[in-house]
Amino acid sequence: MNWILLIIAGLFEVGFATCLGKAKESTGNTSLLWYGGFLLCLSISMILLVKATKELPIGTAYAVWTGIGAVGSVLVGIIVFKEPATFWRMFFITTLILSIVGLKIVTK
Repeated sequence: MNWILLIIAGLFEVGFATCLGKAKESTGNTSLLWYGGFLLCLSISMILLVKATKELPIGTAYAVWTGIGAVGSVLVGIIVFKEPATFWRMFFITTLILSIVGLKIVTK
C-alpha cells in the first residue's frame, strides 16, 4: 500500500510541475487557478510522501518520488509544452525509469 501512495504522490508532483508550466503560459484569473492547482497538488503530494515514508526507507522513497516527478515532468513537457524529444533526453529518461524500478526491486 505504501508503494501505491508513493506512486500517487509522484503523480501529484507531476501535477504541480504541470500547473507551474500552465500558469507561466496564462494570465489573469486563469493564472491564479493554475497556481491554486499547484498548491493543491503540492499539498497532496507532500502528505502522501509523508505517509509513505512511515514504512518505506526515506532515501528510497524520496528517490522514487523525485524520479516519478522528473520522468513525468519531462514527458508532460514533451507532450503538452512541445519540448524536444531528443535521443539523449529519451535515453536518460529510460535510465531513470530503470533506476526507479531497480530501487523498488531491491527495497524490502
